[in-house]
Amino acid sequence: MRVLITGGAGFIGSNLAKELQNTYPKAKIWVLDNFSSGHFKNLLGFKGEVITADLSEPSLWEWLKRNFHFDVVFHQGAITDTTVMDQFKMLRVNADSMRFILDAVLAWNAKLIYASSAGVYGNSPSPMKEGEGEFPENPYGFSKLMMDRIALNFIEENPHIKVVGLRYFNVYGPGESYKGKTASMVYQLYRQMKEGKRPRLFKWGEQRRDFVYVKDVIRANLLAMERDVSGIFNIATGVARSFNEIVSILNQLLGTNLEPDYFDCPYDFYQNYTQADITKARELLGYEPQYSLEEGIKDYLKHL
Repeated sequence: MRVLITGGAGFIGSNLAKELQNTYPKAKIWVLDNFSSGHFKNLLGFKGEVITADLSEPSLWEWLKRNFHFDVVFHQGAITDTTVMDQFKMLRVNADSMRFILDAVLAWNAKLIYASSAGVYGNSPSPMKEGEGEFPENPYGFSKLMMDRIALNFIEENPHIKVVGLRYFNVYGPGESYKGKTASMVYQLYRQMKEGKRPRLFKWGEQRRDFVYVKDVIRANLLAMERDVSGIFNIATGVARSFNEIVSILNQLLGTNLEPDYFDCPYDFYQNYTQADITKARELLGYEPQYSLEEGIKDYLKHL
């Protein structure tokens, strides 16, 4: 099996690369990354090759089609900073590149599993379900929705090519530290509290998210590869938890008693409540989250 992982030096991509080589030791794996938010240290222990390139350049995909053949492509590469307001840049990198990738997997007759996002739902009512309430609040969420539209049109026209989009909710876990300010709230709050600082939260910490541990996300990717299905699936726990609860869990695990420092939210596009309906992923992918927020943070702290 020959595998390409775009964004493979990033948070989720690097975890995926390592799990693939552990689960499929005979597979040949290539990582493609421009290292804008990825880091070589995420790939220490990875035994495959790295291709350094910008995935939004059409000439890259023409070169790859001429010189490589892949059986599976995991497309994790993207601008992941949800605060980027440059609509042209966001859509060019996240949405337009999807067309080049689909053209390549068609040439290779390969399967594609790609990263979508809960950002497509914006502030729609929860639980959020695929095909409903898709009203993003920012360019990032819109770019992911356009990726999904491009993918669904491709699936309709090319049913023999399997394409799976995974709408990640709030992912946290080992390997995200190089994302800086876009790392998860679990990581951000841990860093503050570990240094003895009061954890900073937007007023009043009762915003709720469907936090999903990266190990569950990686398992969802492998299930998507192994199952003979196409479509778009929510990947989450199906349970919404508050930021105050994260602080409480961290206080317990760190042996601290730090009170949150609340401040006004500066964003007008902020998602206040996300919770996924994961029925479709359960039924068609066989996906079942293994980690609650408590279990995920406890495991994460072993790495931190």
